[in-house]
Amino acid sequence: MNNAQAAPATYELATLGGGCFWCLEAIYDDLKGVVAVTSGYAGGHVANPTYQQVCAHTTGHAEVVQIQFDPTIISYRDILQVFFAIHDPTTLNRQGNDVGDQYRSVIFYHDDAQKRIATETIQELTAARAFADPLVTQVEPLTQFYPAEDYHQEYFKDNPTQPYCRVVIAPKVAKFRKHHAAMLGA
Repeated sequence: MNNAQAAPATYELATLGGGCFWCLEAIYDDLKGVVAVTSGYAGGHVANPTYQQVCAHTTGHAEVVQIQFDPTIISYRDILQVFFAIHDPTTLNRQGNDVGDQYRSVIFYHDDAQKRIATETIQELTAARAFADPLVTQVEPLTQFYPAEDYHQEYFKDNPTQPYCRVVIAPKVAKFRKHHAAMLGA
């Protein structure tokens, strides 16, 4: 699934950063109601950044996924519940061994309704003490999304034996599938 930039009127977009985009893409690809997932970059100040530039911390971009979804099957709130289940929103600019501002926890909202839902979700998780540490997830307006280079798209699906995929992504995907089977597509 790729190219989630232009959504038909019946579909919506969500843009999320929570560590390596390969991990997020692999899980969102599996969800019922998700039409497409595109790995990319958002939140920076350089037009058309490259992976090398983002990793050099010179652009301000986060690695993100842009998710095209059918809201009659999966809600934006459900998309966010998955987001908070698959990454650690309490570590600033870090997910596991991946360190840098490109790995920050961030929700890029597309409209006021998404901003409200994102803010409410964070408040609910905080009130419920869902995490031992405070959430550091940023909520920002999406100003521009840049698709990542082609070799980043469907990375886990296309490279299942690559060491990072076997050691980091595969266990995360397996755990999610085990605990959230009802959300999985065919």
